[in-house]
Amino acid sequence: MTPMQFRASTIVLIPIASVMLAGCRSAEAPRAHAQPSADRARFLALLEPTGTSKVDQRLRELQGRVQRAPKKVEAWVELGQVWVRKARDDGNPVHYLSADACAEMALRLSPGDRLALDLRGLSLLNDHRFEEARQLAQSVLEKEPEDSRAWGNLSDALLELGRYDEAARAAQRMIDLKPNLPSYSRVGYLLWMRGDLPGAKESARLAMDAGRDQRDPEPLAWVTVQAALIFWHQGDLEGAEAGFDRALSTRPGFAPALVGKARVSLARGFPVTAVPLLEQAFAQSPLAETAGLLADARRLAGDASGAAAAERELFRHGRGGDGRTLSLYLSTHDRDADEALALAEAETRIRDDVYSEDALAWALYRKGRLREARAASDRALALGTPDARLVYHAGAIRLAAGDRDAGLAQLKKALALNPGFDPTGAAEARALLAAT
Repeated sequence: MTPMQFRASTIVLIPIASVMLAGCRSAEAPRAHAQPSADRARFLALLEPTGTSKVDQRLRELQGRVQRAPKKVEAWVELGQVWVRKARDDGNPVHYLSADACAEMALRLSPGDRLALDLRGLSLLNDHRFEEARQLAQSVLEKEPEDSRAWGNLSDALLELGRYDEAARAAQRMIDLKPNLPSYSRVGYLLWMRGDLPGAKESARLAMDAGRDQRDPEPLAWVTVQAALIFWHQGDLEGAEAGFDRALSTRPGFAPALVGKARVSLARGFPVTAVPLLEQAFAQSPLAETAGLLADARRLAGDASGAAAAERELFRHGRGGDGRTLSLYLSTHDRDADEALALAEAETRIRDDVYSEDALAWALYRKGRLREARAASDRALALGTPDARLVYHAGAIRLAAGDRDAGLAQLKKALALNPGFDPTGAAEARALLAAT
């Protein structure tokens, strides 16, 4: 199914229920904060950029502009939008604090400014305040129903909340209004979640075709990584690596592409090759998921002390804003089951999507609470998402609960889908099969 067919089959495709391939993204938030005072907002908005890139230069230009004309709403909004770009470029979500501060300054001048509210919506999403982001986007759309950015924010928020029907309708409305890279990529992810691989790949192609703006290569690099991850989830290592390399040719040193290449190296059994890729990615974009992969790669490469150091980073960043990733890591390695479960339960209260349900199921499995684990795993599989990790977890849970045939079938399905989906998980899946 192509994106242009999305409207006609949305109800059929999505009868129930981050932006690409949530199982591989790790949006780490600078945790919830109150709206800043005017003085604090001004301070955050005018923080000195530390780099020398074109984005940093543009930030300095706009900061000078708002200092010269502090009552121009559009200047504060534009500055905030560039802070968002800075956050994407650096892979550092702390810059969203500055973006939100710009939104605050604009809203103090013009409380109903639509672009400032859209900017605040992005900050709420990054801060994992998904219900607030949903409510804000809805309020914007009640006044301006053709605001494509608000439809995008609404779709993202609903997706994280596990409200897939509504997320699909919002994405459909966005693509109707503005068929571009952001709208195509959202549709592509929703199609992938449902297991429509041809539709997801076609959406990714359209997103890449729409993103060929040489002045700003980051969006194209980002969506190219998301396309490569579709191949990764299919176990097509050559196709995935080609996509990651293409993203790196578009934007050299792009952290998500480096992480993708490291995944391929780990799947091929080359942890020594994966380590420097992950080290470079983590230095640029210090996310909990990257730290966890680095710990695995170093451990497999025989570097126990390096693995421990990476784990310390994982715990620091995970406890600071990405509890789901930390929970999954703990459960995968069968450690600290109580903390893993507490983290997973907390995540389902914030975003009850299939990946939060999967983390909860795996934590419950490690605690031996198999009936509850099975129920959560069923919810994680409800969309038919073609992610081998979800399928493997379902198989292990069913096997432990005494449903041997279903468990073995799911284990085989996971390994057929992506034999190298995770170094620890894939090895455990093979061991379970060998033991039965």
